[in-house]
Amino acid sequence: MLNTSSNETYEEARRQLQICNACRYCEGYCSAFPAITRLRAFADGDITQIANLCHNCRGCYYACQYTEPHEFALNLPQALAKTRTESWQAHSWPAPLGAVFQRNAVSSVFITIVAVAALMLLIRALPAASGDGFYAVLSHGAMVALFAPLFLFPLICLFVGLKRYWKDIGGERITLAHLKDAISQAATLRNLSGGHGEGCNFESQDRFSQARRHAHHAVMYGFLLCFASTSSGTLLHYGFDLPAPYGFWSLPKLLGLSGGLLMTLGCIVMLTLKAKADAALSNPETHGADQAFVGLLGFVGASGLALYGLGSTAAMPALLALHLGAVAAFFVLTPYTKMAHGFFRLAALVRDAQQRP
Repeated sequence: MLNTSSNETYEEARRQLQICNACRYCEGYCSAFPAITRLRAFADGDITQIANLCHNCRGCYYACQYTEPHEFALNLPQALAKTRTESWQAHSWPAPLGAVFQRNAVSSVFITIVAVAALMLLIRALPAASGDGFYAVLSHGAMVALFAPLFLFPLICLFVGLKRYWKDIGGERITLAHLKDAISQAATLRNLSGGHGEGCNFESQDRFSQARRHAHHAVMYGFLLCFASTSSGTLLHYGFDLPAPYGFWSLPKLLGLSGGLLMTLGCIVMLTLKAKADAALSNPETHGADQAFVGLLGFVGASGLALYGLGSTAAMPALLALHLGAVAAFFVLTPYTKMAHGFFRLAALVRDAQQRP
C-alpha cells in the first residue's frame, strides 16, 4: 500500500467523500457515486479507486448545495483531480521521470521532439538509405532500431505502474465478465454522458453538452485507428513481403489518414473546451502538463497529415523528422502524462465491476 495516510490531498478528499456519502444527492451521476455509497469509511486505496473513476465532468459540483460559500466548501472534482494525479505519480515507474514531466511539461515535450528529430537528421547524414518514400530518408532497419525501444520501454513502465495500482486498490482476479463490462464503459464513455444522459457541464454550469464526450471519442478512436494503421503496415511488411510506401486505398493509408483527422480535430476541441472550463474545478498544478500533452497528441496527428500531403516535396525529410520526433515524445512520456489515465481508468472500471453487487 502507498503511504498516503498523512497526505493532505487524501485527507481533504476523505473529508469531502464523507460529506457526499451522508448526502447522496448525486448518487446517479456517474460510476464514482455508487462506489462512494457502497462504503462506510474511506481507506487510501478506496480514495485512489474513486478518484480514477471520476471523469471530472463537474455535474456534481454544480448540483451541490455545500460548495462555497457554505462552510463545508466542497469541491469534489478538484479534490479527486488532485488525488488522481498524485496516484498516477505515486504508482509511476521510474517515479523521478513523472515528477520531471509534471514540473517541466512544455520543455519536456519540446526537448524530446528536438532530440529525436536531430538524431534522425544525423542518421540521414550517414550513407544514404535505400528504399522508396520515407525509407529513402531513413531505412526501415533504422526506424525499427530507433522506435522499438521507445515503444517497449513505456509499456514496461505502464505495466509496473498498473501492477502497483491494482495492489493498492485491492484488485482481485480479473474475469472475462469484469473486463467486458469495463471495456464497454470505456468504449462508450458512459460516465461522460451524465446521470441524465444529456452530457456533462464541463464548460458551463448552465449548459449540458456531449461535446467533451465526442472529443474524447474522436481522440481515442483516432489513436486506435493510427495504431491499427501501423499494425497493418507491419503485417504487410513482414507477413506478406509488401514494404511501404502504400497507395491511398491501402489499409495502412486509409486507417492512418482517418485516425490522424479524428485525433487532430478531437485535440483541437479538447483544448478549446479546456480554455472555456473553470480551472478551479481541476488540479491547477497539472493544467500546463495536461495542455501540453493534448497539444502533443494533436501535433502527432497534424504532422502525420502534413507529411502525407507534402510527402513528395522537398519538405518531406524535415516533416518526417518532426513527425517521428513527436511520435517518440508521445511514447516516451505516455506513462507520466494524461495518457496514463486511460490505462488507470480502465483498471478502475474493472475493479468497479468486481465490487458491484
